[in-house]
Amino acid sequence: MKVMIIEDEAPAARRLTNLVKECRPGVEIIGQFDSVETATGWLGENPAPDLAFMDIQLADGLSFEIFETVKINFPVIFTTAYDEYALKAFKVNSIDYLLKPIDKKELAAALDKWDALQRQPGNQVDISELLKSFNKPQFKNRFLVKQGQRLIPVSTEDIAYFFAEDKLVFLVTIPGNKYVVDYTIEQLENQLDPQKFFRANRKVITSVPAVKDIHLSFNGKLKIHLKPDFQEELFVSRERASDFKLWLGN
Repeated sequence: MKVMIIEDEAPAARRLTNLVKECRPGVEIIGQFDSVETATGWLGENPAPDLAFMDIQLADGLSFEIFETVKINFPVIFTTAYDEYALKAFKVNSIDYLLKPIDKKELAAALDKWDALQRQPGNQVDISELLKSFNKPQFKNRFLVKQGQRLIPVSTEDIAYFFAEDKLVFLVTIPGNKYVVDYTIEQLENQLDPQKFFRANRKVITSVPAVKDIHLSFNGKLKIHLKPDFQEELFVSRERASDFKLWLGN
């Protein structure tokens, strides 16, 4: 079993090397590299390893860049300090991951997966879906709001709209509950999935289920009625009217 290790932190590389050798005493470490450039150069001039361990963040970029330069047709196990939520994207094809600091049992399980993959003819690494998932923005799924002395999680699926008033920003749920949130409208706009939420004007961000109806108004504006009822008249500007209608009809 010939293994390649790409890791830019020397202590982490030494630990990984030792753990791999403990789990697979007959393993041969055929290359250890600390950058995209050195790893790419070596892969372009040498036979492929049986397996590679790749740290995601290297000194000169992301290890994903290696796949853009060199054809990778061998299994890869990523090592990373990212949390597990972000790493759901890594469960594709023959690719696995290890969360730092690497646990010996988890490493052994990953190597067992490699063993199983060797028994599957024609196995190839497909990085395309991984890259799509990794580059996809992560939007908030819930907010933690305060009610008296209690903290309550509110799913974005249950949110009707947000609005700003008197230097505060409020979250209104579909059933009509209202809570203060510690975000500005601008911050929320960047953290919410744009397929589900739309910034109607400088004060309001609405969800799709909250839009009760739309009326054509003067100068090309749209007058929006929300549910639960929003106490002020809400208009979408002529400049944003087309975008709003496309969003709502998507």
